[in-house]
Amino acid sequence: RHFPQTLPLASKEVVLTFDDGPSSATTGRVLDALAKECVKATFFPIGKHASWHPEILKQVVAKDHTVGSHSWSHANLAKKSLAEAKDEIEYGISAVAVSAGRPLAPFFRFPGLSQTPELTAYLAERNIGIFSTDLDSFDFRTKNPDKVIAAVMTKLDKRGKGIVLLHDFQHSTAVALPALLLQLKAKGFRIVHLKAKDNLTSLPQY
Repeated sequence: RHFPQTLPLASKEVVLTFDDGPSSATTGRVLDALAKECVKATFFPIGKHASWHPEILKQVVAKDHTVGSHSWSHANLAKKSLAEAKDEIEYGISAVAVSAGRPLAPFFRFPGLSQTPELTAYLAERNIGIFSTDLDSFDFRTKNPDKVIAAVMTKLDKRGKGIVLLHDFQHSTAVALPALLLQLKAKGFRIVHLKAKDNLTSLPQY
């Protein structure tokens, strides 16, 4: 967590977020698992990946999940000049919107959660909400479905609620998700669908 406040979730409420997609190998499996349990998630796609697989991103949109953005190339924006970092953010927003075929939610997650005060201020000017996470599955590190499930459930048992960070391009997460959703349900957790009041407008120069 990087911010003093998080979402005003009630006890046992969970928001599922998926970063770094879309992937031709795994995003479809993630969507199928979510559909089977009738739950909605928030996706933070990378602009470059969205432009490679627009048909998969359109499936995410068609299934009524919320779509934000996660930069153009997943560069560490804290190590870029302000102008370069703004380009990464805005090209990412435009690429995801074009690939999705519709405007995005005004939600952004920094690659590696690496933000700077200047970029935080810039996103505030654009009226874009910045998402960190309450608990990280570390699915990219473990690469093991059972460990992904154990990490999420152990942390949720401790915290009682929160924003969960997963990656829809990780094979381990695609495999783990059906069982993870069943465990969440069995333990009485409720998955909350985040929806934005307004859409995000892409800047014309991008």
